[in-house]
Amino acid sequence: MTGEKHTHTAPDGTVYEHTHVHEHTQDGGHVHAHTHTHANTKAVLNRLSRAIGHLESIRRMVEDGRDCSEVLVQLSAVKSAINNTGKVILKDHITHCLVDAVECGDMEAIADLTEAIDRFMK
Repeated sequence: MTGEKHTHTAPDGTVYEHTHVHEHTQDGGHVHAHTHTHANTKAVLNRLSRAIGHLESIRRMVEDGRDCSEVLVQLSAVKSAINNTGKVILKDHITHCLVDAVECGDMEAIADLTEAIDRFMK
């Protein structure tokens, strides 16, 4: 297994770092893996924590027998928060990981992104 550390600077000056790992399989093929740090990791974690807290409060609403329409409105808010978090991750992925993958000739990354978008959009 070999790893190369990459650093990219976005047009806004944000610096992204990651390690691109190439692992060779016994049958002569190879596997690509990325470990990376994004500038928005903390923001994504904060968004997820807020969504988790919100979801827990919705669970309490259901346990307390609150009105179904109130529960549905709150569920809608959580769905929106999750979708917006996904957009942040997708933007990071496109501007950082995908650019690097194309530079390295890793066309499998484009197929992986397409599959991830299809699943996210369901």
